[in-house]
Amino acid sequence: MSSSRARARSSSGSWGRERIPNPPAPAPRTLQAVGARGSGPGAPAVGAIVRTLRAVGAEGPGLVALFDARGIAGEAHLLSAWAHLERARARGASRLRDRGAELALYVAGDDQLPRALAKVGAAADSAQYVLVAERPRELPKLLEAFGLVADPTAYPRPPDEATLERLGITEPERRIVPRDRWEGLVLERVALLDLEHG
Repeated sequence: MSSSRARARSSSGSWGRERIPNPPAPAPRTLQAVGARGSGPGAPAVGAIVRTLRAVGAEGPGLVALFDARGIAGEAHLLSAWAHLERARARGASRLRDRGAELALYVAGDDQLPRALAKVGAAADSAQYVLVAERPRELPKLLEAFGLVADPTAYPRPPDEATLERLGITEPERRIVPRDRWEGLVLERVALLDLEHG
């Protein structure tokens, strides 16, 4: 066997073919979310939610937020809001000290926290929630801390008329866009928050 033919032979014994390693598995997303509901009628109370948010926030790094599921228009809505939040903070343009509260601004597409919380925050009449957390926070432990149980019917789900109305997207705005593009209206509202204060 000539030396050139020997060199063409791979270490695995195949001719002229080097073994190509499998690509690495994609890293898990930093942001994770789960739909949830209270473990009983009237639970959890808004005051208890606020206290739990403060307690889990003090336990370590990683954003934790809880939203009314009626104000969440799907996975892309949350991921877009979180991405805009991170970019704003990276360029020193944060609006609030608390990242969870600032995320609510982007999710709601509103630069005033009281209005944003009225649109997407947990309220006395909330029945379903979306729990959002950055890794390494563990969603099952957080659900337990809030007194919630997982509910896949709460999230993810496509936006309906009530969701868009809650986010301030009016019927005339909805009418000019096909229903399968309503999520895009929400993403535009999220992006506008940066354009207005860029």
